[in-house]
Amino acid sequence: MARSLNKVTLIGNAGGDPDVRTTASGGRVAKLSLATSRSFPDRSGQQQERTDWHRLTFFGRLVDVVEQWVKKGDRLFVEGRIEYSQTQDDRGGTRYWTDIIVNEMIMLGSGGVGRAAPAAESQRGDYRASASATPINEPDDDLPF
Repeated sequence: MARSLNKVTLIGNAGGDPDVRTTASGGRVAKLSLATSRSFPDRSGQQQERTDWHRLTFFGRLVDVVEQWVKKGDRLFVEGRIEYSQTQDDRGGTRYWTDIIVNEMIMLGSGGVGRAAPAAESQRGDYRASASATPINEPDDDLPF
């Protein structure tokens, strides 16, 4: 069988506070928008900036971390996979969704002033958590950028 890979890596800013809900089966899920921006010259040479919005979904241990520590404007590094879905709207039309199911997150700093930091936070303000493990503190030289 041929191998395949569905992996997404994003660095951006939280577009709002997380929306945490309980599913019908009693599990918890958190949703959050993430903005990524890039600059490029247009045809006339003028510098332009484009912001893309991504729908993030968190499960497991990450729900607790996101709910407690992530606020609008916070800079995040996330890894996960792309998942596509569709629903019917009130008018019978089909709506298509693209979500990033996050399995690892590193908090790269706070957009808010005067916010308390997690106890496991390092000197730079980096904090790492994954969906299947408890948060760990890692040295800065282990970051992928």
